[in-house]
Amino acid sequence: MIERATVRVRPGSFEPEAHFYPRVLNAQIHPLVRYFLSLDNERIAARYAHLHPMVPIEAVREVLASRTTHFRWGGADLFHAADPQGGRKMYVIETNSCPSGQKSIPRMEEGQEQGGYRRLLEDAFLPMLRKRGLPTGALAVLWDKNPMETSGYAAVLADLTGEAVYLVPCFDGDPDPPMRLNERRTIEIRTPEGDWLEVRAAFRYVTQRPWNRIPPVSRTMVFNPVVVCLAGGRNKMLAAKAYDLHNAKLADAHLRIEVPETIWDVSLAEIPLWVERMGGFAVVKNPYSNAGQGVWTITSPGELDRVLEMDHRYDRFIVQQLIGNVGWSSRSRRGPIFHVGTVPNKKHQTFVADVRFMVGCGPDGFFPCAIYARRARGALESSAPADSWDVLGTNLSIKHQDGSWGTESERLVLMDARDFNRLGVGLDDLIDAYVQTVLAVSAIDSMACRLVTTKGRFGRKLFASINPDASLVAEVLA
Repeated sequence: MIERATVRVRPGSFEPEAHFYPRVLNAQIHPLVRYFLSLDNERIAARYAHLHPMVPIEAVREVLASRTTHFRWGGADLFHAADPQGGRKMYVIETNSCPSGQKSIPRMEEGQEQGGYRRLLEDAFLPMLRKRGLPTGALAVLWDKNPMETSGYAAVLADLTGEAVYLVPCFDGDPDPPMRLNERRTIEIRTPEGDWLEVRAAFRYVTQRPWNRIPPVSRTMVFNPVVVCLAGGRNKMLAAKAYDLHNAKLADAHLRIEVPETIWDVSLAEIPLWVERMGGFAVVKNPYSNAGQGVWTITSPGELDRVLEMDHRYDRFIVQQLIGNVGWSSRSRRGPIFHVGTVPNKKHQTFVADVRFMVGCGPDGFFPCAIYARRARGALESSAPADSWDVLGTNLSIKHQDGSWGTESERLVLMDARDFNRLGVGLDDLIDAYVQTVLAVSAIDSMACRLVTTKGRFGRKLFASINPDASLVAEVLA
């Protein structure tokens, strides 16, 4: 049963057992991951520039020290992939504006039971509370999934501020939502007693089409505002365009967001043409979904036919280069790439795994918040599988019939002494993942800045022009 009532969370209510996976509570963080998380941005920049001689260290320093305007908390999903010559890179698959991760990483310090929850709120959220011009009112955490983490953020925020924080469910399609926007464009929430209360600042973990019930910008300080979702944080179409624009800006510094080749603004009828162009192997995506929903890996004509026969909410799609195994990956302009995968197990099986890298951004620039990995259900095969999602899909989220969400946590790969070595990644791969995540977040923030007018309003006409999908534009709250 989904909880649909607002909960008042008071200081002193944080209990680690409620906000971390049981496996995480008893895990010891891997020494290499601990060492990476102890590095400051200056040392990371020096190492990255040393390994990429064409990249000036000043450019890396500037990237890591930059302060975003809207996108203050994000996470990238990355694949560790190789080309036929053996060159390996971390590739950004998508960037999330409300990423999970805190419940999945062992704590850096045993004495700090609130772990990364506290780091993100202290270094990124609290500085935003000191902004001038915020309305008076309460603090809230808005959520539609992941109650383990969202309630953790609410409890830690209550401890840091010394005041009660309201944990407010914001489900898509709720006939009587406990949140609304008033005439002053300030968010209001319904308290447990049934009264309406203005909110001065809200931590947002609303992931399912948040733009149809939360405005892109508002007087309430929202962390992150919904314009970030529309600019690429929950919009793969605009994310691809944001990466392309940002890569052009970075070209002189020889920096680049590494992404699989992506074709955007594709109609349903055009999908077979682009799949054929990629050699029959591709990934088709509904650009506006998340949590593994609306993503279809194509390795056979039957899988393509199933996508074409579905009923789709939106008019436009993206078609992306598929990263598969050595013998079955997409053709692309830059050549094929394939999964490095996990270290073979005792049965000599290798699995696809991604790395989720979460970052925050505060007055001193970017910092890492959490890292974890996820593996696919089935092992990589030498020939293209009949059901490719089982071999290539890594997302852990499961949507139940009642609209609630579950997690296949048995496929979670922790950054602990037991699991980490199975990934086959090293310190320099983590540094690469961090820099790629920061670049991706920065690109989407730049796009979000373009979508906000000088008067602080959402640029609806510009958005409709660069994201020509009438079904999506009609959903965005005015």
